[in-house]
Amino acid sequence: MNCDANTAFARCVVDEWSRGGVTDAVLSPGSRSTPLALALAYHDGITLHVHLDERSASFFALGLAKGGGRPVIVLCTSGTAAANFHPAVLEAAHARVPLVVCTADRPPEFREVGAAQTVDQTNLYGKAVRWYFEPETPSERDAGPEAWAVWRSLAARSLAEAQGSPPGPVHLNLPFREPLVPPSPTDVPFDLGARPEQGPWQRATRSPRVVGDEATAGLARRISGTPRGVLLAGWGASVAPATLERLARASGWPILADPLSGVRTGPFAISAYDALSRVDKLRESLRPDLVLRVGSPLTSKATMTWLATSATVTFDPQRSWSDPQRAAEFVLDVEPEPVLAELADRVANGDESWISAWIHAEDTARQVIDAELDSWPEPFEGRVARDVMACLPDDARLVVASSMPVRDLESFARPRRGVTVLANRGVNGIDGFVSSVLGVAASGAGPVTVALLGDLCLLHDANGLLGARGRGCDAVFVVLDNNGGGIFSFLPQAGLPDHFEELFGTPQGVDIAELGAVYGVPVTDVERADQLVPAVEAAIAAGGVRIVRVRTERSANALRHALVFRAVAEVLGE
Repeated sequence: MNCDANTAFARCVVDEWSRGGVTDAVLSPGSRSTPLALALAYHDGITLHVHLDERSASFFALGLAKGGGRPVIVLCTSGTAAANFHPAVLEAAHARVPLVVCTADRPPEFREVGAAQTVDQTNLYGKAVRWYFEPETPSERDAGPEAWAVWRSLAARSLAEAQGSPPGPVHLNLPFREPLVPPSPTDVPFDLGARPEQGPWQRATRSPRVVGDEATAGLARRISGTPRGVLLAGWGASVAPATLERLARASGWPILADPLSGVRTGPFAISAYDALSRVDKLRESLRPDLVLRVGSPLTSKATMTWLATSATVTFDPQRSWSDPQRAAEFVLDVEPEPVLAELADRVANGDESWISAWIHAEDTARQVIDAELDSWPEPFEGRVARDVMACLPDDARLVVASSMPVRDLESFARPRRGVTVLANRGVNGIDGFVSSVLGVAASGAGPVTVALLGDLCLLHDANGLLGARGRGCDAVFVVLDNNGGGIFSFLPQAGLPDHFEELFGTPQGVDIAELGAVYGVPVTDVERADQLVPAVEAAIAAGGVRIVRVRTERSANALRHALVFRAVAEVLGE
């Protein structure tokens, strides 16, 4: 066996990742990463996805990890390539997505001497990673069994750190000396120093923190003694819909659940809370005395501002301190599922007037919203969000972009089961969205992946479509094409007399059909509101990567949002 040190290192690390549950790796081509790239390509247990653009590669890996629920490796060469991973690393950090970010590097003797493609990659991503490590450059003197154990332990720890509490990205900066190409790539085995029976080198387990019986009993008494309360659920709620529904039934409290929470289902789910929280009369009559929150805050600023004056108990198992309103008076750093299940058995509240008032408001607002949305024959972005969510088959995944699409889904979509809603809400950016969607589609976690996004979001990551046709992914992009940044029409900047379009609206004038043709992606146009659902269903049935374009107009869209909320206020504010 002709086994050079670089190859031995790479084979040990890649094999250990596979033994630890990794099934996918994403690579951007480069020379310095050759040893690890070849090891990933030759390993039978890992599917390798190659992307020309490092930013697209890293967001594709992010989508793979979100969709598959397991760590993904992402690899690049040295220099600015590593810097292009940074936005996805930040999103993974804040969204708690496990990534193992591997940046190849020059050996120490090449640093700070003006060597080509060499930058300081030490702690490149700062506090955004859960763990950073740079091993010694592999050398022939230590390429034996003792080194194999060190390398396998490194790989095992990288997975443990990425899947820790909270999960997130880790950064391995890997220096390699030349020669980078092994004498015989196929002759080196992967099981160098491996544990027998295909087991990983090390397993790491973390016992979940639990709340004591006394604290649970106290919380149960407080809920039972507070008829006017609400259950709030944002993204990352980590609770089963049936458990939250049982607690809602026992407490007589409504569920205000963001679609991203995964629990916007059942008879107690209030889907119109964004509109309801804008009605003066209801802000008084429906103001809760206690809020019990799981997951992050709701997307709706109006609702969260309204609830900020209510006493709040939050579950924060990841210790992220996610409380921008500073409303929480009690924080439980435990997993919510067992506690809520226990509360559902202990809570008793016989006053049905509170939940009845909420359900009446929901039913009335829902009728008004749907009537308004259905009254316009031309497309309205709020209706697009509602109808896309409603028309998807069970087990579908809907990936929704930041800015207006995620807000429209929250404001206008009805409760429903069977659809998993994903979004890059860690830092709420639009960058890398196309690649994230394709990563979710490639993860194989569901039969259908549909994305809802705006035209600027598509253009911002148009390069993610490069090679999309050849990746075997099925993904439908529903693009709201209003030629600019629609969210700014709802913000104070819209009142600026000068430079609004230049600085904020930023119309690009790009024909999305022509853009799709560049990447070989078919585009279907929707001209009327009633054409949307047939177009989405046809695109899903056709398979592959496709775009459904819905043209809207930004100022008219903002006006229609106001008309819908005004209609709800007129009916429920009497």
